[in-house]
Amino acid sequence: MEELLVQTIALRARVGADGILHLEVPVALTNTLVDVKLTMEPVKEETDSPSGRGWPPGFFEETFGSCQDDPLIIDFEGEFEDREALL
Repeated sequence: MEELLVQTIALRARVGADGILHLEVPVALTNTLVDVKLTMEPVKEETDSPSGRGWPPGFFEETFGSCQDDPLIIDFEGEFEDREALL
């Protein structure tokens, strides 16, 4: 018999206006009884901002256009094999 391992799956989902959370979680098991534990942690709206995603505050405002006077030049992009066209 194949050994079954405990899995932890982390995901982010939105609760609908009806207050119902719908989850569709693909698993590699079929016809198997499993115990499911659900922990919900509300996400602060600030995590949807750049600073909430780990970027320093003001990073994009300070760096946007910083290469305008000194543009990046790509001299050589490498050699690539010719491939068949996709249909």
